[in-house]
Amino acid sequence: QSQLVESGGGSVQIGGSLRLSCATSGITDRLWSMAWFRQVPGKKREAVAAIDSRDIIKYADSVKGRFTISKDNAKNILYLEMNNLKPEDTAMYYCAARRSLIVPVQQMSEGLYNIWGQGTQVTVSS
Repeated sequence: QSQLVESGGGSVQIGGSLRLSCATSGITDRLWSMAWFRQVPGKKREAVAAIDSRDIIKYADSVKGRFTISKDNAKNILYLEMNNLKPEDTAMYYCAARRSLIVPVQQMSEGLYNIWGQGTQVTVSS
């Protein structure tokens, strides 16, 4: 059974950095798609960054130049390196996966991911 477990969230000051990790189990497919999403209470969940087994990477405009998504295939861990954090980055961050490829133009589409983690909270304050 496929499972995703996020970690690395916490409280940080404006301009600080955090690295989120998503440990994957049961996902050993040669072709896969993974992404980070975030959600603020009362708002729709939004895509932050996506990556797949072809190394095609996408970022939301709001995080470009500040966040970096990567995957350690040997350890089966997905990462999200977050730098220069802003208060508007405060949210619950979720890791998501699909055991197949997604057309690049749809990599940031929430509905195409069918495996989800429980989330890790990130809070950015002054």
